[in-house]
Amino acid sequence: MSPGSTAEGQERAQAARTRLDQLDADLAARFDASEAAHVLARARADGVDALITEAWADCVPSDAPLALFAVGGYGRRSLYPQSDVDLLILGDEDAQVTHRDALAGFIARLWDAHVQVSHATRSLADVRAAAAEDITIQTALMDSRQLLGDAAMDARLQDAIGVGKIWSSDEYYAAKREELRNRHARFGDTADNLEPNIKEGPGGLRDLQTLRWMAMRVYGVTGLEQLEAMGKIGRDERVTLLRAASELQRLRWGLHLVAGKREERLRFDYQRLLAARLGGLEQADNSDVERMMQGFYRSAALVLRIGERLLQRFEEELEGDVEPEVLDPGFELRGRWLAARHANWPHGDPAQIFALFATWSHLPEGTGLHSRTARTLAESLPLVPDYASASPALRTQFMHLLQQPEAVTTLRRMSQLGVLARWIPAFARVTGRMQFDLFHVYTVDQHTLALLGNFALFQSGSDEQRFSMAHEVWPRLRKPELLLLAGLFHDIAKGRGGDHSELGAVDAREFCEAHGLSAADTDLVSWLVLKHLLMSVTAQKQDIADPDVVQRFAETVADREHLDTLYLLTCADIAATSPKLWNAWKDRLLADLYVATRLALRRGLENPVAAAERIAETRAGTRAILRAYGVTEDAADTLFLSMPEESFLRGHPEQVAWQASVLAKAPAEALHVAARTIGNDDSSVLEVFVHSPDRDGLFAAIVATLDRVGLAIQQARLLQGPDGSVFDTFQCMPIDPQRPVPPALVEQRLRDVLSKEDLASIRPPRRTQPRHLQHFRIRPQVAFGDAANGRRTLMSLVCTDRPGLLAEVAQTLRAQGLRVHDARIATFGERAEDVFQLSDERDLPLDESRQQSLRDALLASNTGESPS
Repeated sequence: MSPGSTAEGQERAQAARTRLDQLDADLAARFDASEAAHVLARARADGVDALITEAWADCVPSDAPLALFAVGGYGRRSLYPQSDVDLLILGDEDAQVTHRDALAGFIARLWDAHVQVSHATRSLADVRAAAAEDITIQTALMDSRQLLGDAAMDARLQDAIGVGKIWSSDEYYAAKREELRNRHARFGDTADNLEPNIKEGPGGLRDLQTLRWMAMRVYGVTGLEQLEAMGKIGRDERVTLLRAASELQRLRWGLHLVAGKREERLRFDYQRLLAARLGGLEQADNSDVERMMQGFYRSAALVLRIGERLLQRFEEELEGDVEPEVLDPGFELRGRWLAARHANWPHGDPAQIFALFATWSHLPEGTGLHSRTARTLAESLPLVPDYASASPALRTQFMHLLQQPEAVTTLRRMSQLGVLARWIPAFARVTGRMQFDLFHVYTVDQHTLALLGNFALFQSGSDEQRFSMAHEVWPRLRKPELLLLAGLFHDIAKGRGGDHSELGAVDAREFCEAHGLSAADTDLVSWLVLKHLLMSVTAQKQDIADPDVVQRFAETVADREHLDTLYLLTCADIAATSPKLWNAWKDRLLADLYVATRLALRRGLENPVAAAERIAETRAGTRAILRAYGVTEDAADTLFLSMPEESFLRGHPEQVAWQASVLAKAPAEALHVAARTIGNDDSSVLEVFVHSPDRDGLFAAIVATLDRVGLAIQQARLLQGPDGSVFDTFQCMPIDPQRPVPPALVEQRLRDVLSKEDLASIRPPRRTQPRHLQHFRIRPQVAFGDAANGRRTLMSLVCTDRPGLLAEVAQTLRAQGLRVHDARIATFGERAEDVFQLSDERDLPLDESRQQSLRDALLASNTGESPS
């Protein structure tokens, strides 16, 4: 029987467990009293040391030729509430065999005491071989700390894994640098994720540890103080890193407490709990969560910024001196690094800082800023005034930067290096600011930079697949810098309270006037900020095939320059909000509104297009396309007679021609189903066309079937044909972007379902709500208005999004005996905003009684309760 399994051993394990529980309770209380997390982590490591030492003494003979080491984070005396306790038992193979039972009892005792131990038992030769093969093992051993055994074993271990034996400085740095790149890539190369990983994500604690390990291998030092003494890091940089580390450690300790398990990701499940605990609150609201997360994002950004400088210094140390190439009187190239030529740069002059960015903008992509210059720039940031108090010459210099072809890259660099936040204090206030929802997946500053990055794509024309028209519109801009300013200010007032568009427009106007822009240019920038949501809302919530909608939008836009700039700003804004938000459907929707508005402006706002004119144009365009399909004029006219007049009012010639060609292939059939893919990338839209005799439950059955095959409807258009049939068109996206749905499968499933006599049994599948949606609840709202000149009722539903929502709404509408003529589905993170055009079974608008009945039914289905 092993020593760890005796009755006495069990009693001691229970006593150790009680002590560990008490230790953790005491440390939790100290954390709630605001004691520093790194102090608590060391105290926990010391407490676990005592438990392990006692267990070893109980289980392993004192004369056993074995040594016990703490490795990894435990080796650094840094142990969080849910961290693993990593141990290395070192001894030759004979000793391992002789004391196998004793070691098994030792490990069992620790597990019985609830010490989360992970261990390896190796000989010195095994250790060297494992470390040489796996840099992770090598790294863990670099943090080893001997707990028990022959003291000489520590020196032998360090010698076995030393620079002269395995992993030279160059090799180790290169491997860890690649490891860091790959790790960052797993998180999208940004710390600004909605649920960031405090430990492994960019700017997280692992980055700090990686810098320390590199310093150990390159310089032979173990801490920031030694690096500062060597002149490899400045005092301000060291203090900043320590402050950021303290914030990250505090968040990680608190996360372990509220999660009650090993968790390194700040998931929505825990963000409110953690914000409440950190603030000593019973319950945290959104603003508490946003403040906590802003602290994380700012700390992570500082780690990334200073870490990049340190990485470069490590490279400089390994590469040796490089002969500089003089660029101009102020700057030179050192390898691929831009450096100031003079030791006293920037000479106390902020103009020299702007000159740095001007020189940098003309250098090849991939040119970095030399670490010494980057450090000097960081120390010189107080020289940079806010624009309101800057000299006219400095303001002119900034505008010149915006007028260069690489202006977007320059703004991104100025943001990353802290200059932009100094120049525009309002930008500093939104740096690291997040919004506690699922729509805005980046912080405000990162969203803004991503928007500007999309402008660079428009300028280069390098992403024509995603943005079908933007590259054509961009060259027509009179002054691209005006659009850059609008992008820079469009969300700058987020978090202040009030309408951020209105407040941002005021900021933009003040900035433009201070920089000497003309009245017309100032008005344009301010208008773009004020109206930056107009085109998106119009396209997604209104029927842009309605000439009246286009006319109203055109009257607001008023001229071609406002239209061009608003279109580009809208495309860039939507695509920068979330990687999943931009797709071929939104691209087409905005392009359609842009083209329709451009035609309205060309025609003249005093000459609005009439419905008859629009129908005639679409018929002519459709005929031309059908001729290419081999359809004669007479055959086209026959097809047109079987189609709704409204198809030609609201549809594209290309779309109407596709539907007509589907009818032409089997004119005698009553049911036609067709599906096609629009676009050829990951954001492709599946367009589905259904021509069928009208009957009760048809819309609900189609919606349920599309849901079952894995499609989410973005837009539905339902038209009545002249012979009692329906012409329904759906724009769909895969529910799971990784699992595209073949058009042939959609066609077959719809034919099977719609061929049934009874559609009442067609129900949507039951879907579980995704975890991330469970933490966001929106009070459902149902509103009614007039549509189609009073001939139909417009119903809008705002509620929490969930899988199968539209299918449930369709079932409710069917149960109410209502007809759906149009549906526009918009999802903004966790928020669904759906709009339907409805009529009763007699094709009349809903009276007040029917509206109230529908409202009650929808609210009941969305809350699970009857409305009060």
